[in-house]
Amino acid sequence: MIPAAFEYYRPTDMAGVIALLQEHGDDARVIAGGHSLIPMMKLRMAEVPHLIDLQGIPGLSEITVADGEIRIGAMTTQHDIINSAPLADVAPIMKEAALQIADPQVRYMGTVGGNVANGDPGNDMPGLMQCLDAQFHLTGPDGDRSVDARDFYEAAYMTDREDEEVLTAVTFAAPQGGYAYEKQKRKIGDYATAAAAVQISKTDGKVAAASIAMTNLSDTPIWSEAAGDALLGSACDEAAVKAAVKAMLGDIDPTEDNRGPVAFKRHVAGIVLGRAIARAWSRA
Repeated sequence: MIPAAFEYYRPTDMAGVIALLQEHGDDARVIAGGHSLIPMMKLRMAEVPHLIDLQGIPGLSEITVADGEIRIGAMTTQHDIINSAPLADVAPIMKEAALQIADPQVRYMGTVGGNVANGDPGNDMPGLMQCLDAQFHLTGPDGDRSVDARDFYEAAYMTDREDEEVLTAVTFAAPQGGYAYEKQKRKIGDYATAAAAVQISKTDGKVAAASIAMTNLSDTPIWSEAAGDALLGSACDEAAVKAAVKAMLGDIDPTEDNRGPVAFKRHVAGIVLGRAIARAWSRA
């Protein structure tokens, strides 16, 4: 449980981070909260000769809400999300999801940027960000660029981020209507067996818009456009919910592991999504 030897850096600006990444290439990694990387290093499943800590970079831990847009700095912790009243007012699904991540000790240190950037299919924030149609903001040697969350994930632990880029913030429009983040897990602190993020808006008693994303049911988070489309124009009755669940099941591709066989995961996914739709509709 002791990591291999490494050099530790704590730069005070993003230029310093990028310079270190360019200098050391594949031998360097950035660390935010550390709850993904440090355990891998301690188990010797990852060897990082050069570790670059982002804690010394100012301005990466801010939450701003202005003109209908929300911006969350990459170093914002899950604890910060839970305790931000302005964020809870405009995007309560963020607090609902953050409260279901791990335990209080982890939430005090675990960051939004770390949760979305490393491409772990079991993390909660990537699917949620797809549900919210968020944009990820990256800084690298060639400047800044943005990537849609729905285009960011390529495979397990593989994303659109280049090796010399750092994710600095996520932004999204303030969501409208009802919301729910529903998660089934084996025990407190565990990754989801299945989780669903749902946003639904209502007009004249019918679904006007719906966004649905699933977590830990494929090697990437899954934004199920077909599941959302199945709800459009309906009153979220039993038939519409069944159609949405069927569409979602056509999009996911779970694998058997210690959380259960494929058939069990698909069953849980359907239950979780049905509950999330019902709760989001009740809040719409």
